[in-house]
Amino acid sequence: MKLCFDTFASPLGDMTVAAMESGAICLLDFHDCRDRSEALLKRRFESFDRVERENPQDIRGRLANYFTDGTARTAFDGLRLDTDGTPFQNAVWKVLGEIPYGETISYSELARRVSSPRAVRAVGSANGQNPISIVIPCHRVIAKNGTLAGYAGGTVRKQKLLALEGAL
Repeated sequence: MKLCFDTFASPLGDMTVAAMESGAICLLDFHDCRDRSEALLKRRFESFDRVERENPQDIRGRLANYFTDGTARTAFDGLRLDTDGTPFQNAVWKVLGEIPYGETISYSELARRVSSPRAVRAVGSANGQNPISIVIPCHRVIAKNGTLAGYAGGTVRKQKLLALEGAL
């Protein structure tokens, strides 16, 4: 199995993208979260060959549009993703993708939306295993009391993403 990698600068720090040979993105994470990224990829693929491929699906341009707000709401339209999570994770990630730009929901609301209102911790875990940061907007989930609960990329980045989207 070959995975194509690209690392590039963003306003919130360097990011790494990994894509399947087909071009579908299977990882987008902050470069300083490399241990987490590697663990997610190894859990999914066991082993893989790394090849360099610059800018799969114009992810650099799409993120630039997202960060400059010119086409932020549509920057990721049509982007092909390959997440391959468990059925529960996929359900959580699907609902994350349905949270409108500029809005937030709580972890308990996320659990309710995946028809598992008592599974708040499981929802939080699935949220934390999201392999495609920003595009699958796990940063839009906050604690019920309105605080910025955890974010794999750090709560400072989460705050900046929510401020960019006008959700704070």
